[in-house]
Order: sequence, then structure tokens, then C-alpha cells
Amino acid sequence: MLTWLKNRLQRNGLTAYITHPVCLQHNMGVGHPECPERLVAIKDQLMAAQIYDSLHEVEAPEVTEQQLARVHPPRYVEYIEACAPSVGTFRMDPDTAMAPGTLPAARRAAGAVIKAVELVCEDKAPNAFCAIRPPGHHAEHDKAMGFCFFNNIAVGIAHALSTYKFERIAVIDFDVHHGNGTEDIFRDDPRVMMVSIFQHPFYPYCGDNPVGPNMVNVPLKAGSTGREFREVVENVWLPSLHDFKPQMIFISAGFDAHREDDMGSLGLVEADYEWVTRHLMQIADQYADGRIVSVLEGGYDLSSLARSVTAHIKVLSDG
Repeated sequence: MLTWLKNRLQRNGLTAYITHPVCLQHNMGVGHPECPERLVAIKDQLMAAQIYDSLHEVEAPEVTEQQLARVHPPRYVEYIEACAPSVGTFRMDPDTAMAPGTLPAARRAAGAVIKAVELVCEDKAPNAFCAIRPPGHHAEHDKAMGFCFFNNIAVGIAHALSTYKFERIAVIDFDVHHGNGTEDIFRDDPRVMMVSIFQHPFYPYCGDNPVGPNMVNVPLKAGSTGREFREVVENVWLPSLHDFKPQMIFISAGFDAHREDDMGSLGLVEADYEWVTRHLMQIADQYADGRIVSVLEGGYDLSSLARSVTAHIKVLSDG
């Protein structure tokens, strides 16, 4: 407790809010749930809650080929580039399409997490939230799927491992869909522990069978609420994280487990996201000098998404 309090008192600076206007240009078509309005709704709610002005907004850079190559083979990146249309759309799968604005947005989305890592690890921000799209946690090392092209959070984790020489990084994923891409990329890397919840059985129909000791993924039945979620966090996540003692924490922050989001059938509310964020900050303060990078994943009901992100960021920025 004394270590936690000392680190909390030493926190200074503003939470970094990393985004880029080009992320609004990725558009998979009228009616698609992963729409540009998601980022607009988040910003509007942050402003309405009088939180936006207390954040340090940073423009996301483009990811480099070298940074992508740490998690995606060059042939895959070349394939994504070759598929990028100049007009219309190109479907990677029935749910995932590239438009003319997709590749520039995907490069900025991955670059945002790189920038977040650098700001946090170089003590230029206490923590960071990446307000980006397209999302990333379904993108496997050589496969685009589930609205995702590059695995943004994996690119950031790999950068932290390579550049700042961390030995233990934890990634927490509370999206309603299992982060199969993150699991695919780090399943054999003992430096990375993944803890998650997700609705099961549900897309992408995996994650319920552990693929390694560094994967602590807990499926929840449809209809589960914040009570079941909090039980998992208290009984599974937190003991695992205390044992692992992460030197940095990444959050795949998907908000489609909210009870108002019809993309899933779980029953979380804003108070649950606020509660888990506070617990993760305590872990980060105890073991990681407060280092947290949170990355937007899912969340498709605009109102509940915006309210939930605001609750999450309020905890990050309040300290």
C-alpha cells in the first residue's frame, strides 16, 4: 500500500489522448457498426463531461515498416497494401472491408500506440488512451478479420519490449469478443501475459481453451453482468497479475460488453469500467511505475461507448 501511495503522489502531467483525423476516413459502408461516428461521440462526451480540456491531445504518427514487422510479416503488410482500393471497397472477409481511407487510418492507429508507449515510457505522460480506428485485437500475425487490419496493441507491446527492454508486460482485454489476434501473436512469448474476459460461445469462437500458461482468458456466458465480471477480476485477473508483476500494462479497451450494446449479450455498465480501471491502475502503480497504455477496440452503441470511455478516461486522468 505504501508503494502504491508513493507512486500515486509522484504522478504528474496530463493523460495523453492520442488520435488523428484520418481515423475518421476509414468507412466500411453505410450501416456498418464500426463507423467514424464512434470517435466523434467519444470526443463529444469527453467535452460534455469537462474532461477533454484536462487531456493532452497528441497527433498519432504513421507506423513504420520496421515497427509493423515486429508482429506482422512483410508479406502480410504488402498484401494489405495491395488490397487497398483507390475507389469503392475491398472485402477481406464478410465483416471487414478496406476503403480508400482504410490504410492511412490503420497506419495512424498502429502509430498511435507506438507514440503512447514512447510518451509513457519516457515520463512525458503518466498514461495514455488511444482514440483510434480501425481496431486491432482480432488481427492475427498474418490475417485481417473482425474489423481489424493491423494489431495495434501488439505493435505497441512489441515496441515496448524491443525499445525499452521490459521483461514482463501484461495486456488486459475486456472487449465482448475474444482478442484472438493478440493471443495468436504472443501465445509463445513468456514476456507477455494476457488476461481477458469475453462472451462465449461467440465470435471469433475461440479462447476458451488455454494455449499457454501466459494466457489467462476467462469466457463468460451470455447474460453475464458486472457481478460475474468483477468476480473474474478479483478471483482470476488480480492474483495472476500480482504473481506476474508486470512492468507495463496495456488495455485492449473494448466497450461492447455494455448492456446497451447489441453487438453482444453481456451486461456491463459504466461503473464496471470505472471499477476495473481503478484496479488496473493500482497494479500499474505497484509494479510498473503507473505505466498504462489503453487502446480503443470495440463499442458500437454510440451513447454507451462514449459514456464508458469517458468513465475509463476519467479514472486514468484523475489518478
